Amino acid sequence: MQKEIELMKSISVIMITSFLVLSCSDLKVEKADLVKMEELIVEVDSLKAIIAQKDNHNNQISTFLTFQDNNAEQAMKFYVDLFDNSKIVNVKRWGAGSPGKKGAIMHAIFEINGRSFMCSDSPLVHDWDFSPAVSNYVACSSENELERLFSKLSENGTVTMPLNNYGFSTKFGWVIDQ
Repeated sequence: MQKEIELMKSISVIMITSFLVLSCSDLKVEKADLVKMEELIVEVDSLKAIIAQKDNHNNQISTFLTFQDNNAEQAMKFYVDLFDNSKIVNVKRWGAGSPGKKGAIMHAIFEINGRSFMCSDSPLVHDWDFSPAVSNYVACSSENELERLFSKLSENGTVTMPLNNYGFSTKFGWVIDQ
């Protein structure tokens, strides 16, 4: 009987050792799987962001500003500096031997407060220029912001409607900026 008890203890120890080895082995596989899953999640999230960005640009309508005095870059920088959450995204320039002035903007994309705009320096002088019929409406979160932006946009520009109460808004203004 003693031998049987000793044999049973040995079998138990072997089974427990086997179980522990298997458990450790499973744990390692599990950690490796978790690392791989995390990598896949990052990759999927990146792909989702690319698809969302592509979809957004495919369906987006952007305001396009055509400049005839080679001042597209000046205007673009003015707006980007004036408004929060704004940046220049991409700039392509006219080169030597091209129809436009070397170094002038052939095509640029910039964002004003997260909205996409495009601009270029036209190599041709057209019979038309900017029309006040096409304008950008800026909604401000405070009266201070409204006054600051109106003041900056008015510098070297033309005020067509000074800040005032026009009935449809308690404080409204219209300016053709520089």
